[in-house]
Amino acid sequence: MLHGWSDEHCLKLLKSCYDAIPNDGKVIVLEALIPIVPENSHAAKYTSQLDVLMMTQSRGGKERTKQEFIDLATKVGFSGIRFECFVSNFWVMEFFK
Repeated sequence: MLHGWSDEHCLKLLKSCYDAIPNDGKVIVLEALIPIVPENSHAAKYTSQLDVLMMTQSRGGKERTKQEFIDLATKVGFSGIRFECFVSNFWVMEFFK
């Protein structure tokens, strides 16, 4: 869901989630991750195509790197981020309060 939005909008959305969950809560995010170094894998090619689609079809939307998700989460106050598992080109991420 975050890939369709600019960083500014993602920060607002994540901040609302952060404020709404209890102190021991978490937010689960399912997103594709862009590799920092280009890869020739099917997953990397698919994610690159998604990135182009997001850039052309949404205002400010894009696929993000692992570090970009960490930066978004920590900017709104999440103290822990876990990249739980990789399923069909997507990562399941947990952002802990």
